Amino acid sequence: MGMRQRRFASLGPHGFHRIAYTDWGIASSRHVVVCMHGLTRNSRDFDWLARALRRDCRVVCIDVAGRGESDWLEYRDDYTFRQYQTDAAALIARVAARDGGVLASLFGTKRAFSDATVDWVGTSMGGLIGMLLAAQPRSPIRRLVLNDVGAFIPWAALMRIKGYIMMRPKYDTFAEAAAALRQACAQWGPMTEDQHAHLARHGIRRHEDGSYGFACDPRIADATTWGFSPDARVGSRNLLGLEMWSEWEQVRCPVLVLRGKESDVLPADTVRRMCSRPARTEVIEFDGIGHAPALMAHNQIEPVRDFLLSSD
Repeated sequence: MGMRQRRFASLGPHGFHRIAYTDWGIASSRHVVVCMHGLTRNSRDFDWLARALRRDCRVVCIDVAGRGESDWLEYRDDYTFRQYQTDAAALIARVAARDGGVLASLFGTKRAFSDATVDWVGTSMGGLIGMLLAAQPRSPIRRLVLNDVGAFIPWAALMRIKGYIMMRPKYDTFAEAAAALRQACAQWGPMTEDQHAHLARHGIRRHEDGSYGFACDPRIADATTWGFSPDARVGSRNLLGLEMWSEWEQVRCPVLVLRGKESDVLPADTVRRMCSRPARTEVIEFDGIGHAPALMAHNQIEPVRDFLLSSD
């Protein structure tokens, strides 16, 4: 039940690209948990959560295109939420369906989804992708975990994150890059030295010129704001931020919302409004944490585990 590193080919507007993912737990399990990371992160952020779940289900953690071990896209404008949803749908079809049932359900045929139970855990951007997939007709997603993201994102928070990527920092040594990464992750909550080393090992890459930087394509900030582009047909903009209330209202599955109490990405009033929908929404807040909880500490992992393994 150890971790396996896998890849598959997914199709974009300008050809195929490779998507990498980690595969944990029982390969034959009919309970699959799909995890997607935040804007600049990678699949290995979920190693601690995956270890806690692997005896009970299969856990697959994707590297979104342009991050981690997945291919960087040739055209920067291809980094959109539409592409991320396509890649995620291809992954779900690959790991959760033996005869195409999931793929059929995702792309609108009359076939009912019945092959496996699929749950989604998404941090930040990964949570938005999960929300969009869960809002689709005949979605296979049974339960949804939104880690510090919701149906409204203030522009100030979006611009703060985008501005950090656009700086495109380069570091002379791995140690300097690791120190910068530690500072960038300070809002995530307390972490051990082993966890910091883990994030650095999987989140830093050496460039061709010998310098070091974070393991993501910096062009993801040039193209769009978190993958929202005019042709994505998702969300709406106002003077205060990016709204996804219409998509949120289409989500019918139970949802667990995790929030850092110091978060600027998920305001408290947004969470209160999200809880007014008919379907069940649970909320857990963590003191002293901003954007976003690391999902590495026991008190963050256990609520997620209990929610995903619940049968009610």
